[in-house]
This record gives sequence, C-alpha cells and structure tokens, in this order.
Amino acid sequence: MASLFDTSELRSFRAEVRAFIHEHLPAEFAAKTRAGLHLHRDVVGRWQGILNRRGWGAPHWPLSAGGTGWDTYRRYIFEEECALADAPPGDVLGLFLAGPMLIAAGSEAQRTRYLPGILAGCEFWCQGFSEPNAGSDLASLKTTARRDGDHWVINGQKTWLTEGHQADLMFCLARTDDSVKPQAGLSQFIVDMKAPGISLQPILTMDEGHSVNAVFLDNVRVPGENLIGEPNRGWTYAKELLTRERTNNAQAPRTKRDIIALQRLAEAHPGPDGRPLMDDPIVRDRLAGLTADFVALESAVLSVLADEMAGREPGPEASILKIRGSELQQRVTETAMELLGEAGVVLEPGYGGGPRDPVARGWVERHLFRRVVTIYAGSNEIQRTIIARTILGM
Repeated sequence: MASLFDTSELRSFRAEVRAFIHEHLPAEFAAKTRAGLHLHRDVVGRWQGILNRRGWGAPHWPLSAGGTGWDTYRRYIFEEECALADAPPGDVLGLFLAGPMLIAAGSEAQRTRYLPGILAGCEFWCQGFSEPNAGSDLASLKTTARRDGDHWVINGQKTWLTEGHQADLMFCLARTDDSVKPQAGLSQFIVDMKAPGISLQPILTMDEGHSVNAVFLDNVRVPGENLIGEPNRGWTYAKELLTRERTNNAQAPRTKRDIIALQRLAEAHPGPDGRPLMDDPIVRDRLAGLTADFVALESAVLSVLADEMAGREPGPEASILKIRGSELQQRVTETAMELLGEAGVVLEPGYGGGPRDPVARGWVERHLFRRVVTIYAGSNEIQRTIIARTILGM
C-alpha cells in the first residue's frame, strides 16, 4: 500500500525506527503478538521498557511529560512500523487513556507519581467505567463515592474491566453527588487494585480468552489525593478520554498489518481448485476494496491526529473514525474466515491432529474477539446518534 506521506526526511525516520525494532524486538515477543490478542503484562511491559529507554515510550504525550516531540506523521510511522513488525501493543489503558487524563487534569503530585510507571511499563491500568446497567449510557452509573474524612469510600460494581486482572491501578468513575443532573455528579478516582474491598470475577469471552472482568467495590477507601481534577467534573474528563479512545480504536496501523497478512493468506492458501486463492479475481477485488477503504480511514485518522497536535480536540470526527475503523476490522476478519473455509472453524490450526497452517494462526481468535469492537468505547449505535445530533442537527 502506498504511503500518504513520502519525503526524504520521513523515509529516513522510518528507516531509523525499523532498524531499532529489528535490533531490539525479541522474536518471541513478535511470535506471541502474531499468535494471540491477549498478551501477558510481562511481554507488554518489557517491550514498553525497551522503547522507554530509547525515549520512545509515549510518542503522543507532550515533550514535557516524557513524550518525543514528534509531529503527526512521525507518530503514525512509529505506530505503523511497530504494528508491521508484530511488536506488542503498549498498555493502551495507561498510555492512551490514564496518562493523557492525568497530564490534562491530574495534580502535579499525581503526574510525578504515576506517569513514570506508565512510561517504564511497570504499572498497568484498567478503566472502571461500564456497569451492568450502564455501558454506553455512563450517566446512569450507580457506583458511589462518599467523603469520609481524608478518604473517599467507593461502593458498586464495574464490568467489562479490560485486563483488570493484570492491572495495578484503575481510573474509576463514581457518583459523588446525586442531587444534581446525572452527568453533573460524577468524579474520577485513582484506585489501587490491591485495596481492601476489591474483588474480581473473570469473564471468559467467546474466543476462549480471559481479557475482561467484573469488579466489585465494597467500602473501598481511596485517599483524598486520588481524586482526579475537581469533584463532580468526572463527566467532562470522561468525555475527553472517550474521544481519545475512539480515535485510538480506529486501529489504523494494526488494521494495515492485518490486511497485508490477509493478502499473504490469499497468496498461500489453496482454493477448491488447488490454486492460490489470490488467483481468483473475486478474491483480488475483495482485497482491493478493503485496501481502498483502509487508505480512506488512514487519511481521516491523520487529519484528526494533526488537529489534536494543534490543540484542537476532535468532536464527532472521533465517532466517525470509531465507526469506520471498527467496521473495517470486522470486515477484514470476516474475509479471512471466508478464505480459510474449513480451517476457520477451529481456534488453533492443527487442533485435533489436523495440519498446522502458519498463515491461518490467530485469525479465528481475532475474528471472534472483534465482534466487540463495534460495542466498546461507546457502541456504534451511540456514535451514530452523536453524529446525527452534532453534525446533522437531528
């Protein structure tokens, strides 16, 4: 796929990033990333530490907070090269959500305490937003936080807690004032996942992976200094955080990696006539359509990232990216399932003594898990409502 940005400076930068990854990315880490979606924190943390020691731990953070000072294109090239090399993704919840929120709204003490651990890959975060009856409608959440001297006492339940079983810390949205309209009475807290009163219940998803959990908070005491920003402004911080999450969830660099892998699958996998599937003009046309849609998505993502770097927060554009990016991710894996045929009915190639097909590995897991990408970070139905209200005036 042709690049949207091709200058001598950017080619030189890409070569530098590619050479660093080639030299420092352990082969076992790349193999684990190719084989599955749910990586252990040891793999993610060790790669994050390698990047941080190079000064590349958080390219999207401001230079003053430990970022790189790269422009939009260098940031994107870096993410693209990491994806193409099958480098483990970082702790998304820390790097893209908790960290930027603390930079924007946290106290100096909070930034000093928590940002280094995110950069170094030694402290992991989870997101305490969704509840059994408050998913995309966060304003209806029931978890409460009540002031008790120098502490807050939190009670409630959160669900779909991504990687909560591996997390050290949670940024938790709780109701601190029920006398005002629902959105106005919420606050954000930093919660130690080892605090007394916290219990986790694993939730196994249909890809047979453990990545999400339910968490119960029973009189969990949180120090007063763990309140993020001002009390009752949690809704404002949550909206800004979710906007960043939706832009990130477009997953353009890793979708590009998946489309390239899909092309390799078509070149290597035989069709009913024994010839490579890529020889079929219908298959080539299908792949060309995915590629064209990706180029359009990539261009839109770069535009939004450029706005962010100029200090402009994306509005409904983030919702558009989330819809288009998540639907494209699903179309890619649906195409893989069609190409694989019978090989696409088992999670692990070679299961039951069948032939091991390396190009088929990981596709079924990705296909099953990515049913969720149109749901999390605000379902696509919610995103369409946002677009209708803010752009179309409906």
